[in-house]
Amino acid sequence: MTTKEIIQYVKDHPSGKVKVAIADIDGILRGKYISTEKFLSVVDNGMGFCDVIFGWDAGDVTYDNVKYTGWHTGYPDAPAVLDLNSFRKIPWENDVPFFLSELTDEKGNPADICPRQLLKRLLNDANKQGYSPIFSQEFEWYNFAETPQSANDKQFRNLTPLTPGMFGYSILRSSMENPYFSDLFELLNKFDIPIEGLHTETGPGTYEAAIVYSDILEAADRALLFKTAVKEIAYRHGIMATFMAKVNENLPGCGGHIHQSLWDKAGKKNLFHNEKDKMKMSEQMKSYVAGQLYCLPFVLPLFAPTVNSYKRLVEGAWAPTTLTWGIDNRTVAVRIIPGSSRSCRLETRVPGSDVNPYLAMAGCLAAGLYGIKNKLKLKQAATAGNGYRDYSNGVLPATLIEATLQMKNSKIARELFGDSFVDHFTQTREWEWKQHLKAVTDWEYHRYFEII
Repeated sequence: MTTKEIIQYVKDHPSGKVKVAIADIDGILRGKYISTEKFLSVVDNGMGFCDVIFGWDAGDVTYDNVKYTGWHTGYPDAPAVLDLNSFRKIPWENDVPFFLSELTDEKGNPADICPRQLLKRLLNDANKQGYSPIFSQEFEWYNFAETPQSANDKQFRNLTPLTPGMFGYSILRSSMENPYFSDLFELLNKFDIPIEGLHTETGPGTYEAAIVYSDILEAADRALLFKTAVKEIAYRHGIMATFMAKVNENLPGCGGHIHQSLWDKAGKKNLFHNEKDKMKMSEQMKSYVAGQLYCLPFVLPLFAPTVNSYKRLVEGAWAPTTLTWGIDNRTVAVRIIPGSSRSCRLETRVPGSDVNPYLAMAGCLAAGLYGIKNKLKLKQAATAGNGYRDYSNGVLPATLIEATLQMKNSKIARELFGDSFVDHFTQTREWEWKQHLKAVTDWEYHRYFEII
């Protein structure tokens, strides 16, 4: 739709309202409804949005260590702009118009700490170098026959999975919960999040969906909106969906793998494919992979942003632990899928389903382009077997605080993302780690209560 058609749709919608939202640092959508009149007054000139959304954590507890905002600033409104290109109709809300927003500074420049603005800046850099990044993300997540109230009443213990047992790729289980399963596929497509595949994954009540590829900004928008949309559709069926990286130590974790390729500016040639190479990989692709492997230890919090993320990154749990790559190998960090000139791509398998898609995709692109810019060579041999046992290039940081400190002190991370973003983001991760240290867990009760 053209801008004129979008505005006319908003004017004509009988609800008289518009839904707008901004992705915070954790990838949580923070938004509100505004009236049609309000929308028409801000569509060109922007609006104010309380900057506390970048001054508190996932539980709405205010940070005490960030410079961007806090009690020292009074939590004022920050300038925000609507992106009309993000326009969607929410099919489960009578096609109410929806728009994504992003923060700017007082002069109208992109805010350094805004994840969507960060990705747009990196996309612009890639375009200037003649690249069109094509990305997509796939998600695994658990579904429970619970409501927010029942889960809270149970203190999130002994929740009832939507279906029992380990049954990946199950036709039976998808039939058993077909109204929900069908709604996911159909409503997400109507919400302009086209789904390539949807199936049960191994684990009680576990699903996996692959989103159709697109340019990187649209891919990140789709991925971000996918998570919230799934939760909202689940609510309609009396179901709770969670994108935690690891819900139980005895169950598989949830991946948020990112597929990516670089095309020429016209979008006609896949620059990763080389038919003459024995692995079908171009030199650009090899440098891109080398860049990701080299930068991974310094950007890991973008791929594993929570304390829980690192419970997934353990040996033998379908998530990588080593700095490895391989051809169609699901035990390595970077899986190469040679395919044809159209489908040749790589899959970064480190990200979990708990990521902020803007930041995870920014990390992939920035690290890959770093490899191309610096002409890094992929000297490390492809891992042909068990990537968990290939320590030749090192291992990933094992905890959030270890990864955060590596990023905070990394010249590479600051070169890729800028000081302001790195300072703000790592301060929020340090905060997250400190909150975790204060918590007394069930594990501690079971281990120490009687015996110590």
